[in-house]
Amino acid sequence: MPVSSTSGVFDDLTGQDLVVAELRRAAEAAADILAGRPARHSGGMAHAWLLTGPPGSGRSVAARAFAAALLCPDQGCGHCQDCRQARSGSHADLMLVRPEGLSYGVKQTRDLVLRAATAPASGRWHIVVFEDADRATEAAANALLKAIEEPAPRTVWLLCAPSADDLVPTIRSRCRLITLRTPSSAAVADVLVRRDGVDPDRALAAARAAQGHIGRARRLATDEQAARRRDEVLRIPSAVTSLGPALAAAADLVKTAEEEARAVTEERDEPERAALRQAFGEGSTGKGVAKAVRGAAGALRALEDRQKSRATRTKRDTLEIALLDLAWFYRDVLAVQFGAQVELGNAGRAAELHALATATTPESTVRRIEAIMACRERLGANVAPLLAVEEMALTLAYG
Repeated sequence: MPVSSTSGVFDDLTGQDLVVAELRRAAEAAADILAGRPARHSGGMAHAWLLTGPPGSGRSVAARAFAAALLCPDQGCGHCQDCRQARSGSHADLMLVRPEGLSYGVKQTRDLVLRAATAPASGRWHIVVFEDADRATEAAANALLKAIEEPAPRTVWLLCAPSADDLVPTIRSRCRLITLRTPSSAAVADVLVRRDGVDPDRALAAARAAQGHIGRARRLATDEQAARRRDEVLRIPSAVTSLGPALAAAADLVKTAEEEARAVTEERDEPERAALRQAFGEGSTGKGVAKAVRGAAGALRALEDRQKSRATRTKRDTLEIALLDLAWFYRDVLAVQFGAQVELGNAGRAAELHALATATTPESTVRRIEAIMACRERLGANVAPLLAVEEMALTLAYG
């Protein structure tokens, strides 16, 4: 019996009603294909999907939820073994792929294509969730294109990227596009209040500060250390008064980002390991348990390798978040300078915003925002983080 529209694997997608509706229709169409009956929705299912959206919009959450809905006999009930294993990443017919370093190489992609071509163990679908697909090298993209052009009968590709323009035209033209949007601050705050018991005012402030990123909003609202690290980042605009303070602020920013990355990594790793052990029946008794335990050991080693790789990426990504926090702060300064009637992400720092807005010009604020964006580009080009941040800090100091 199909899952109701108010429960199941899509519950964690906040503010994405249109996306959820489309993915539900696709899951129903996929079930019709497997059952050999007429499709309830014309054009509902495709063999390749591209899920796009800004950071925090839930691209990978949507991909995993859709994968679970395709693997679940009830299109994503959220409670069966298929749903649990899909969401933990341990399902035999689900491949969760992330770059081993800062990009996907051609060898990793070719190996992936070969593995994806095998028949599904469950008889339903073989699903590849390809996170950060925009990080594929040109050679890797060509290998991926061939697999999408000539897909195996039961293989479904779910590519995730910030924007469709981040992928080569030949790949994106062969994918069904799903575009997620940044949830509103009110929607994110509502989640924090209902699921985490956060005070409404604190929840709304965290949601605004996180720019709609639910996971980060939760950390800012519930983790005092995370909130403290963000406060340290936002002290930079007032601290960079000359050369010495600017260079010191740059070093502090890199250090703060590393601390945040370490905290995020530790927060994710153990729950994932626990969920994997549970999915393999840890603590159970009876026939077949020994075999399941051996399988769990191999899966756990693979998970730990992925977690190490993720830790490397998280350090870079966390520094980018810190830079976006800075850009968001100067955006608020610019809004104050122009008297724009918009929601301020840093309304709790109104005194600092107004002081900086009064002491500087809109032109200098724009130059500072451009310097932050240029720093992000340099980091993406593998410039040493401290060097890139120091150059940015000098512009913040002298405008």
